Amino acid sequence: MNSSVSALIRNDLPQSAEVLDLPLPSARRREQPLPSPAELRQRLPLPAALAHQVREGREAIRAVLAGRDPRLLVVVGPCSIHDPESALEYADRLAALAPQVSDQLLLVMRAYVEKPRTTVGWKGLVYDPQLDGSGDMAGGLALSRKLMLGMLERGLPIATELLQPLVAGYFDDLLGWAAIGARTSESQVHREMVSGLDLPVGFKNGTDGSIGIATDAMRSAAHPHQHFGIDPQGRPSLVQTQGNPDTHLVLRGGHSGPNHDADSVRKIREGLEKLGIAPSIMVDCSHANSGKDPLRQPAVLQSVLDQRLAGDTSLRGVMLEGHLFDGCQPLSGELRYGVSITDGCLGWSGTEALLLEAAERLRRG
Repeated sequence: MNSSVSALIRNDLPQSAEVLDLPLPSARRREQPLPSPAELRQRLPLPAALAHQVREGREAIRAVLAGRDPRLLVVVGPCSIHDPESALEYADRLAALAPQVSDQLLLVMRAYVEKPRTTVGWKGLVYDPQLDGSGDMAGGLALSRKLMLGMLERGLPIATELLQPLVAGYFDDLLGWAAIGARTSESQVHREMVSGLDLPVGFKNGTDGSIGIATDAMRSAAHPHQHFGIDPQGRPSLVQTQGNPDTHLVLRGGHSGPNHDADSVRKIREGLEKLGIAPSIMVDCSHANSGKDPLRQPAVLQSVLDQRLAGDTSLRGVMLEGHLFDGCQPLSGELRYGVSITDGCLGWSGTEALLLEAAERLRRG
């Protein structure tokens, strides 16, 4: 930095807090303090045994995504969690299933506590745990972390979508895998955040179905960054990151239709190779790939299995939206237990049968 710029910075800095002008209050907003990430982690700590489990889970997921482990990664669970009791029941069932398929499938539980909205609607357990618009975000943060710890206690690696970067610090020590959604893969802030995460992260293709945004994001997140952020105490900070080598592409279809078929995957794989990106692809069996019909997810998974069995080793994982019961319900009146209030999900009986069948198909080769 040259001397004139240094002098300008020094001269512009206030000499004491007394000369700072406080911002005028706004009728359009109000603030309510929240606990810092460090405070919540201290209140709901990650025990040493579970921290070791998280590290082992991350290494197992890395090995699958890198092709060192031939198993298929399966991220499965509710579209978004609204009821901790039903989520933990799902986790119990998934934990019981995991050993039965572990020779072929690495199961990871979805613990999605933020819900991206195109316009408005319920934003997830972190934002509105009471489901009534009261916005108890302090309670939502605590409930979500407690719930994730409960899932870890059942022996499951957990995954979530990181939507609001300020929220990531409350949970990133618990996660085995994370996703960046189709609408946020283009965000520089999210790319910078991922570059400092010590876990595998999948970037989804854009809502139009193209992969350019996601591949740009992967390359950006692999590099070191200096960016604005908050430290564990919640203070504004300059954050320096080393870059994340464990990113990959998630195919979720687009406005023009699915992109999980063999021809689409081949073109995408070739596009990744031209960019010098090792092809490691996960297929989201929901969203545009299933035409937003949760009961069509099994057909998408079967397509992925067909391609793997035909020799396509670039397909390393799948995502499934599943709950205790099929479908979804509106957030109004008395809610049915175990039914999603956001995207429609595949019920447990169908999910269990699907994963057992997938493991058997892969065994037979």
